Amino acid sequence: MKNFFRKVAFGIGPNEEVPSDPLAWALNQLDDVPDLTWKGKIPSRKEMIEIHARKTRIEEKKVRKKYKNDKKLLKIGIERLEDETGQGFWPALELSIRHTEAMHSTSPVLAKLWFFWANHFAIVEGGYRAQFYTGPYEREIIRPNLNQSFEKLVYDVTISSAMIHSLNNSENIGPKSKSAKNKKRTINENHARELLELHTVSPASGYTQEDITQLAYVMTGWRLGWSKSAKDTMPVEFDKDYHQPGKKTVFGKTYKSGKKGLANVIKDLVHHPNCRDFIATKLCRYLITDNPTEEMKKPIIKAFKDSDGFLPEIHKAAIRVAFEYNDQYQKFQNPENWFLQMAKLADFSWPPSPTIMDLYEVGKKPQLVHKRPLHTLEGLGHFPYGSKQPNGFSDFEVDWTSPELLIRRLVYAKDFFEFTKSKNNNFKFYKNIVKKNFDNPERIIKYLEKANKHYEAQILLFNHPEFLRA
Repeated sequence: MKNFFRKVAFGIGPNEEVPSDPLAWALNQLDDVPDLTWKGKIPSRKEMIEIHARKTRIEEKKVRKKYKNDKKLLKIGIERLEDETGQGFWPALELSIRHTEAMHSTSPVLAKLWFFWANHFAIVEGGYRAQFYTGPYEREIIRPNLNQSFEKLVYDVTISSAMIHSLNNSENIGPKSKSAKNKKRTINENHARELLELHTVSPASGYTQEDITQLAYVMTGWRLGWSKSAKDTMPVEFDKDYHQPGKKTVFGKTYKSGKKGLANVIKDLVHHPNCRDFIATKLCRYLITDNPTEEMKKPIIKAFKDSDGFLPEIHKAAIRVAFEYNDQYQKFQNPENWFLQMAKLADFSWPPSPTIMDLYEVGKKPQLVHKRPLHTLEGLGHFPYGSKQPNGFSDFEVDWTSPELLIRRLVYAKDFFEFTKSKNNNFKFYKNIVKKNFDNPERIIKYLEKANKHYEAQILLFNHPEFLRA
């Protein structure tokens, strides 16, 4: 049952005691959302978007105007601006906050579920702005909602500036709205489509193109505020002048015009049977197996329905199912989860400390140590704030087992030996962590005896088939 600690969290560190009741240990972490463990500076979402991103937008316009006739100097100017505004620092800081929660908090199970929901409501990488808002969005919109209802989580995500911008809802304008009187306007269905397909009911619900169109009408008017200089760095607002007037019909139900329409539609979507099934499937796929069974999903669906979508109850049901099926299934770990488990078990000095990260000053080029978390996740092929598609990163094993991606794990296991503490550079240390985290430690320990050097033991352990899966 020791594999369970890696299945639902990131394993048991060398200085931690193995909980006598694994299931109770996990369930006790899910009722509350504690303060973040990170003790360094944490910029707010408002700061990141309305100060740093806005400054970047304004300064970039100046640079482009100044060097509009010289492509070489323009490139240099843009690169310098990226350093001066911290575009390479902010994602690394967010990763440090995120990784601290996984490795050093008292609620690593909650952290792993936080990662799940952040990927479920993924923000598409695009343009400079994602460098500033994706991490704060996950911290301030998603994480605080982990002890709220799924309905509230969906609504808060849907009207967040990150999602409004990522899925272009500012461009979703009612053709018969007040703003369309003197100018041709049209809807943009991106946000409406993903709200149905990826965030709530899934295509299995049988929604039609007309449902997408009608939902897009409901969502007209929800947009980023606008000013000539600030452009896409203003807060989200509901602007009735851009809202499509009249009643809208989604899944056969009619909704009144106006601001409240979106909340009413979301309420019905999250209570749709297909939504419950979709979320249960994804949770099982994330924690247990690529191919969840109907029996496996039933307790989660029931908890969803009985609790009116209360996330702590949904999470507890998922963890209980993971516990029940722990010995029957092994789940291949995505690169970030793999790295964090390696870092925790090997007791790496990771992530960079708050003291180090707080040394960064806006306006100066980040040092290599400041950017290391960013370079590490990009190198592994799994930068969580860099999703190329709105459906986020895959939870299927086949998408993470290419020769190239597996070779990277070998390389990182070797390269990160320098992050181990000198007192741990011995075979006794590796035997200890194997005994704490595996149900068949003797077989793995015997395998490690092939190593001639300590760093070879690290490579062998963290690329062993039983470590790659949980």
